[in-house]
Amino acid sequence: MNVLKTTEELGLKPSKKGKVRDIFDLGDKLVIVTTDRISVFDVVLDDPIPYKGVVLTQLTKFWSEFLKDVIENHIIEFGVDNLSKEFVEHKDILQDRTMVVKKAKVLPIECIVRGYLSG
Repeated sequence: MNVLKTTEELGLKPSKKGKVRDIFDLGDKLVIVTTDRISVFDVVLDDPIPYKGVVLTQLTKFWSEFLKDVIENHIIEFGVDNLSKEFVEHKDILQDRTMVVKKAKVLPIECIVRGYLSG
């Protein structure tokens, strides 16, 4: 099963860890790897959801490409093909959950949407 709880499992050392993302500082850009960790009401749960990081990254990819002519974003590229060997050797698990982004000033705005599925 393709589950990634932390990039440290792969021998990688992130510069910073968020609730679900591990961040690597490459100087002029960042590599963001979305893991399968679950954050609920600002608490990280013990059991990851397989492929959650892939789904979140692919949603980011869809919306950033869909809106690219409407608003500028920080995305340089998705995947690990142009990264160093330490990332490429784990391509099977990192490819669809990794993005390379420009460093940018963070705007301290957060939007949380919660809902229920039924039917």
